[in-house]
Amino acid sequence: MKNSTIKLAMYLNYFVFAILLNSVGTIILQVQRNFDITKSNASVLEGFKDLPIAITSFILASFLPKIGLKKSMLIGLAFVTIMCAIMPSSNDFWYFKLLFLTIGVSFALIKVSVFATIGIITKSQKEHGSFMSFLEAIFMAGVLLGNIFISQFIDDANPKSREWLTIYWYLSGISLLAFLLLFFTKLDESEAKIEARSFVSDFKEMILLIIKPLTIVFILSIFFYVMLEQSFSTWFPTFYQEILKAPSSMAIQAGAILAGATFIGRLVSGFVLLRVKWIHFLSFCLIIVGAIVLIVLPMAGVTKASSETMTWLNAPLVVYLMPIMGLFLAPIYPTINSTILSALPKHQHSSMSGLIVVFSALGGTTGSIITGHVFQAFDGKTAFYFSLIPITLIFVSIWILYKMNKKNVEITA
Repeated sequence: MKNSTIKLAMYLNYFVFAILLNSVGTIILQVQRNFDITKSNASVLEGFKDLPIAITSFILASFLPKIGLKKSMLIGLAFVTIMCAIMPSSNDFWYFKLLFLTIGVSFALIKVSVFATIGIITKSQKEHGSFMSFLEAIFMAGVLLGNIFISQFIDDANPKSREWLTIYWYLSGISLLAFLLLFFTKLDESEAKIEARSFVSDFKEMILLIIKPLTIVFILSIFFYVMLEQSFSTWFPTFYQEILKAPSSMAIQAGAILAGATFIGRLVSGFVLLRVKWIHFLSFCLIIVGAIVLIVLPMAGVTKASSETMTWLNAPLVVYLMPIMGLFLAPIYPTINSTILSALPKHQHSSMSGLIVVFSALGGTTGSIITGHVFQAFDGKTAFYFSLIPITLIFVSIWILYKMNKKNVEITA
């Protein structure tokens, strides 16, 4: 099959970074236990991950086609391979700040390059949307398997144990494997760049893209969505441990179940969207997510479970209901991304991908930090009730996006 090797390399890239990026919720829980870090201080790890993503993407996104998409991905993989090899020797909180800073810079290089590469290796809007959905599904598979894998190294009986840091030897090895696969893969990048144009012109094109009305609505949709998703995924382990009284290992596994539900949701949505208008489908999904929040959180306040006795066999119903929202959150991100990217000339995909990554990162940081501070000032239930605000904002923004797109608003520079 044509382009099968580069697709496999992209899948593996996304799988690796799914584990690394979404380990932040687990690490937030573990640094609280290992280093006695407060929730508000631990929440800055999301910023060390997401702000470098935003800054790197904004500065380099429009230049990556000239630098080389494949070369950029290799640089990102090399960074995380080395940093993960260092982590088993870490003995202070600042190591984790450096880890997520490295992950953030590397993921910016990876994601912008991957999104730009999709336009090169796909030939139609349908194929673009299909591959995007599968790619995001692989990402969620990485989150799922990563959480399950990491939970096996957690010592519930000894909160100060740091044996779990040995997982980074394995993550370094997987990153190295992804590097080698990509290194030996051929990729024709000629369609992604205009050779005669300067770096300044490329950067100017991205800036001009920002001020287009449809682009503004689109990036607001992305910002609010990632704010919502990250507030859930990052704080799921802590919510399960403190509010639902689950053991630490089980709390981390709950994050894996949320990821698994998202994985299934993205696979299923690929088929549903062939038959249903995307705006109607996404609106239905957002209504269901809001309903789950309103139904499940009151149940969380009456659980009398104990972390010493709780298992997946005797857990209260609320423990199983919370992750279901992943099924309905799943279709939103890849659907609106593909809608915008497939409408642009291929040489603009890198610029738009940069904007996607920038505002995704800013949304993720905002969501995690707000949730962390509300969690500490009030409680986990109140923090999760705040999710109703971005749910409403996403609903409004995607309808505006749909109406503007329907009128064929011009978004190219």
